[in-house]
Amino acid sequence: MGEIRNFRSGNQDEPPPHGPMPRRLAAIIVGDIASYSRIMQADEEGTHVRVKRIERDIIQPSIIEHHGSLVKTTGDGFIAIFDSPVEAVRCSIVIQQNLIGRNASLPKHSRLEYRIGVNLGDVIVEPDDIYGDGVNIASRIEGIAQPGQVFISGAIYEQIKHKVVCGYESLGDRKVKNITDPVRVYRVLPDADAVGSTRGRRENTLIFLLAITLLIIATGVLWYLLAQPGRINEQAATPTAAPAASPQEAATQTPQPSPSLASAPPSPSPSPAPSPSATPPREPEMVAIRGGSFAMGSNDDPTERPVHQVAIKPFSIGKYPVTVQEWNECAAARACGFTATGKDDAPVSNVSWADAQQYAAWLAQTTKKPYRLPSEAEWEYAARGGTQTKYWWGDKLQPGLAGCKDCGDLAAEQPAKVGSFRPNPFGLYDMGGGIDQWVEDCWHKNYQGAPGDGSAWSSGDCSSHVLRSGSWKNDSRYVRPSNRDGYDTNVRYPTHGFRVALSP
Repeated sequence: MGEIRNFRSGNQDEPPPHGPMPRRLAAIIVGDIASYSRIMQADEEGTHVRVKRIERDIIQPSIIEHHGSLVKTTGDGFIAIFDSPVEAVRCSIVIQQNLIGRNASLPKHSRLEYRIGVNLGDVIVEPDDIYGDGVNIASRIEGIAQPGQVFISGAIYEQIKHKVVCGYESLGDRKVKNITDPVRVYRVLPDADAVGSTRGRRENTLIFLLAITLLIIATGVLWYLLAQPGRINEQAATPTAAPAASPQEAATQTPQPSPSLASAPPSPSPSPAPSPSATPPREPEMVAIRGGSFAMGSNDDPTERPVHQVAIKPFSIGKYPVTVQEWNECAAARACGFTATGKDDAPVSNVSWADAQQYAAWLAQTTKKPYRLPSEAEWEYAARGGTQTKYWWGDKLQPGLAGCKDCGDLAAEQPAKVGSFRPNPFGLYDMGGGIDQWVEDCWHKNYQGAPGDGSAWSSGDCSSHVLRSGSWKNDSRYVRPSNRDGYDTNVRYPTHGFRVALSP
């Protein structure tokens, strides 16, 4: 279990000093398991083991990874403290996303689903516990959350609304127990496509059902029309009786073909449904990169140090990030986990590192070519385009050369289509800004011990992987070729995409 830093001085065996207790402003997470008593009653020992495993495998590592401290576990829940509201919310999202994966194979009645509340407030800190309204509000917010969801207070929302790129649904002011003033509450929607209100989602569901109904009706009408020629032929084979003509009428009548029978086509014979065509996938356009050596990293940020020499072997890398259209071919083949929304020529987004690996594996299997994610060193070498300046075009920011928040283009709610800005000297587009891009490497906080041969750094804790490029939501610091960041391996995020590489 993590420890709260002790703010008292002196011998801990001595009684606490007189006067006010130590206080601090902190972001507090409170989580507990929905329907815990019912699940315990059904399987007490098994549930206890499962809860402890979740604490060990998901909750504690996520808290540590996001620079928080676990204050205590409470049997069916936990309390954690963070200096950063951003990290507190990111941690909450990661915990819930990981629990979704763990619960996927279990029947609903036996799933361990957490409700999480997050608040920013003043708390009293003791060596093994924390107290105060900051904790109480987080606890009350957690109490009104739904299983699997994260609710945050207005105080948290004001701190993170422009820093954590996800959706938020305002639930208004809520009166909570033992708190004098109403608390503004928001529901966190990690999927950016889910930002719409509940009413909007309900309307979309109704539209979908209506479309299905119309499709069924249209199919029935089409079947009826196609079936008519066969029925006419059946009627011709067994004509109905007609009054016999008199001998005089029979002598003067000339037999005429029935207009219906003359124009009716032959009854269609059933034929087997065509088998799906084995059309090869649309391969990303690649650019061949000659090998070489370069100084990787910079002194602009501690994560980019030390600057070190790296030798790169020849390889190819995507001219653009993978697009929505390219991704959806994988989704249509049921090899990628979701269908992406957006324009076909936009970079695919809201992709986890594991998702990117699925696409690369599918592309390699279907084309019989060794597609993969680029290593971090390969990505930076390609992004620099043979330069060693702060940006590939020089040391000063120039407007209109990258898609970022302060790069001179108008603020947007989504990335521009791929190739909207000038290519770098290697002919590569969007190697800075536009969309964050996953690479193969596990995340390390700096380059101490990094490989020097351009290969991916796959040792160590790989619960997080490296992201490069920055996105349209980031400022120009993220556009630098040396900029690097890390994020949770299995968690989708609205600004994350990727491009592929190809070994010779």
